[in-house]
Amino acid sequence: MIVLGRIVAPFGVQGWLKIHPFGDDPTSWRKMPQWWLCADDNAPAEQWKPYTLKTCRAHGKGLVAALGEVEDRNAAEAVDGWYIGAPREALPTTAEDEFYWGDLVGLDVVNEAGEPLGSVKGLLSTGAHDVLQVSEGETERLIPFVAAYVLDVDLAARRIRVAWGKDW
Repeated sequence: MIVLGRIVAPFGVQGWLKIHPFGDDPTSWRKMPQWWLCADDNAPAEQWKPYTLKTCRAHGKGLVAALGEVEDRNAAEAVDGWYIGAPREALPTTAEDEFYWGDLVGLDVVNEAGEPLGSVKGLLSTGAHDVLQVSEGETERLIPFVAAYVLDVDLAARRIRVAWGKDW
């Protein structure tokens, strides 16, 4: 399951949800007639429950959405804090040099000298740009996910090449 975002609060009294998306184009989710919700973003696929998308729209830096199975504020409060995801095959296709965060998690990260820096454990959205959380044992590196530092993403080889020193 690819995690797309997180429900951050109920929105109004009719069951709408306020959503913090993990990515640049959450309005493309409108193309998916179903979203999957789960309280645990690391849960196996069979624990994610399908919900029918009624409508969604941009709201500030996030989204608000109405789901068929979330009929009122009480139901919206019950899923507050849950994650939104989808199986990879249900997602809209990405353009060249676009990636879903879930595609990047687990990839090995190496620098220009070929030194391993660890693997991607997650991403952070800072407002200005996304940041790769790269872990190697006890060491964590935060590498901006921008062209100046991320030189190449090779999904087939499961590798990201970066302009980043091992001792930074």
